[in-house]
Amino acid sequence: MNTIVKYKFLILIILFKVGALFSQQDPQYTQYMYNTMSVNPAYAGSNNHTVITALGRTQWVGLDGAPDSQTFSYDTAIGYSGVGLGISITNDRIGPSSEIYLDANVSYTIRTSNDGNLAFGLKLGGRHLGIDWSKGTALQQERIFEGNISKFLPTIGAGIYFYKSNWYLGAAIPNFLRTDHYDDTVGTTSFGSGNLAEERLHFFGIAGYVFDLSDTLKFKPATLVKVVNGAPLSLDVSANFLFNEKFAAGLAWRWGDSISALLGLQATKNLNIGFAYDLTTSNYSNYNSGTYELMLRWDIFRERVFKSPRFF
Repeated sequence: MNTIVKYKFLILIILFKVGALFSQQDPQYTQYMYNTMSVNPAYAGSNNHTVITALGRTQWVGLDGAPDSQTFSYDTAIGYSGVGLGISITNDRIGPSSEIYLDANVSYTIRTSNDGNLAFGLKLGGRHLGIDWSKGTALQQERIFEGNISKFLPTIGAGIYFYKSNWYLGAAIPNFLRTDHYDDTVGTTSFGSGNLAEERLHFFGIAGYVFDLSDTLKFKPATLVKVVNGAPLSLDVSANFLFNEKFAAGLAWRWGDSISALLGLQATKNLNIGFAYDLTTSNYSNYNSGTYELMLRWDIFRERVFKSPRFF
């Protein structure tokens, strides 16, 4: 019996640390490169056609209260005016909290050369933050008498994105406003709003390059850097190959967190399917079965003659 008690106590400690690790981060995806608008609003419309993307991520399978996220996005170019528009909806759950994001993105692109483009983007939207203490840990369930939390929080973000046919570079701040978010590391306050903390400023930097190794093989190294005020640096590095404009395979590494395998299939001229599996390398690796992601992307081309989707 004593062993069981110790085991339950260990699980509670792990869940506490899990919340601390992710409480300061926006929802993250290993396959972010197939939905770049989610990290930079200036990307909206950069494909010069309509793109519809759905992403689902189940993190740390087997660990109760671990993050679980889904994102749906739509972006398109408005004629040949240089204006791009996009909308994204994200549902993110961790522990007893649930956040639903609804964002509108607008971009304006300036052609700097025959192959160079500089885009500026703005994101406006909001999110609903809900906390249901009955879905939390045993300690959190004791707060049911305080009442659940439900509030709307505005979002204002911006980004810049430079790209050519074979490489890109971008930077963005997803939200300038210091609104509330769920944080397991914060205790109950005198106002009865325990586990709420002020959102910290995020900075995202992205870069990638596509090498044509042969007529049928492309290689793309890419990186995503996340900087959060007062939190450790987050670095994602990936290397993907594209065969015959149809099959994609690659590896990714997230500093201090996981290594990942990625697979992709251009199933039809419009439909792209992607799958990713993350193997946890942190101290929590013994308590979960990894992380799974599924991506579906639908490209609607304006030209009657089909063109292969860009590799970023």
